Amino acid sequence: MSARPYTFFPLALRYLRYYLGAMNGSGHGIHSPFVYAFVRNVLMDRSSNKNFGRIEKMRQQLQKDVRMIKLTDFGAGSAKQDTKEKSIGQIARSAAKSPRLAQLLFRSVQYFNASTIVELGSSLGLTTAYLASANKNGIVYSLEGDPELAQAAAQNLAGLGLHNAHIIPGNFDNTLQPLLDKLSKADLVYIDGNHRLEPTLRYFEQALAVANEQTVIILDDIHWSGEMEAAWKAIQAHPKVTTTIDLFFLGYVFMRPEFKERQHFPIRF
Repeated sequence: MSARPYTFFPLALRYLRYYLGAMNGSGHGIHSPFVYAFVRNVLMDRSSNKNFGRIEKMRQQLQKDVRMIKLTDFGAGSAKQDTKEKSIGQIARSAAKSPRLAQLLFRSVQYFNASTIVELGSSLGLTTAYLASANKNGIVYSLEGDPELAQAAAQNLAGLGLHNAHIIPGNFDNTLQPLLDKLSKADLVYIDGNHRLEPTLRYFEQALAVANEQTVIILDDIHWSGEMEAAWKAIQAHPKVTTTIDLFFLGYVFMRPEFKERQHFPIRF
């Protein structure tokens, strides 16, 4: 589960700094053909898809769900494993990735032809549904630390008829490495959980073991806190990383060898 207790004013200042330094979202002025094509074909694509309506209908149903579940927070929300109750509706309204960003992830799966996808942080399974429906011949392995959320996510995905997504419950520290040990590769890795410096960097390093030159790694909430911004800067400086794209709420990481020098692109989205 990904908790996002944003504090408005620090976040607003970070967004202002990003916005003032970011490139125009039209792609003009971007001299990398790879990044320019990504902007034009993925970021600027606003076309709909028949899968979107089904997933958004489920989101609307979940947002009205008053059932209470107990949540165990393994991430940045606490220094220890706190347990608290929230309604499914509250979680659907606050923790789930917005339709705009979830649909961007859908288009990313299609654009990069990702067939083996690893997601850290299922929450209620809405974003998982977008990842799985983008390539129904592929497979999504989605890790969720909270057992009740993992169960709810599995039920929601089954309700959508998405049988190519597998929810793996348990603390990422215990579940990620065993999963990666079974995979020969991952085409897309989406890291959306914990939101602390050391675990984020550790999960990134673990993901590199199943990454190849074509793999895309996407990190969520890269400006959520000072720790996450520090993690993002460290990942940008990683010797295997050749190009990154900063969309403020999402960060895209590439290891493609055709880039002769390291490049970082903050782009308004």
